[in-house]
Amino acid sequence: MSGAVQVRVDLVPGPAQRRDGGEGDPHAWTGIAIDVLRATSTLTVARAHGAARIVPFATPQEALGFRAANPEALACGERGGRIVAGFDLGNSPGDYAAARVGGRTLAFASTNGSRAMLALAGCGTRWLGCFIGASALLERLQGAARIRIACAGKEGAFSLEDAACAGWFVAALVQRGAAPANDAARFCAALAPGDAREVLALVQGCDHARSLAALGPEYADDVRFCATLDALDSAYEF
Repeated sequence: MSGAVQVRVDLVPGPAQRRDGGEGDPHAWTGIAIDVLRATSTLTVARAHGAARIVPFATPQEALGFRAANPEALACGERGGRIVAGFDLGNSPGDYAAARVGGRTLAFASTNGSRAMLALAGCGTRWLGCFIGASALLERLQGAARIRIACAGKEGAFSLEDAACAGWFVAALVQRGAAPANDAARFCAALAPGDAREVLALVQGCDHARSLAALGPEYADDVRFCATLDALDSAYEF
């Protein structure tokens, strides 16, 4: 990876809003969507368990409409942390067992993560970014000349866990010769946790994690899993 590689970070400001950063053809960029708690972590598990395709949607109604037109698809996601009425699956990694999602298309609509995924619609390649498969994704980025990281945040606002995860990638890419392309990338790099213990402490201590844990012990288990650096050794496109 040469110093010509650019890495930029964007906070997704609204549903389905695509960013090209005024940098020419967005198809030239490799996109990484990050929603640590929990969408991109959950969907990484889904792909690891054989899900064939992920189609993100801004609203539950769109996801349900897609399922109606594609009976092999599953409607998946959440609002307020809980499964949407009428959906097949929620947004917990534990929901996405191989027996349930293997070979299936997932019509996915979540409060935050779907927006980050949709914001990268023009990118030539799009990856699920999260701590649980971070090192595997880093290796898959070899050869990418322009990398855009879209942080989902929480309801359009900053979230520490997503910015820190973006920072982990920026810092690792800079060590390999890349250059931050905007102030957000430089800021996030300063937040990057240094090792697995720091990842766990940062994610479990953030506001979003506490609000999820308050929903019940299974949600606290989700937080703990999503805060596990390199729990999986694979990375996946969407």
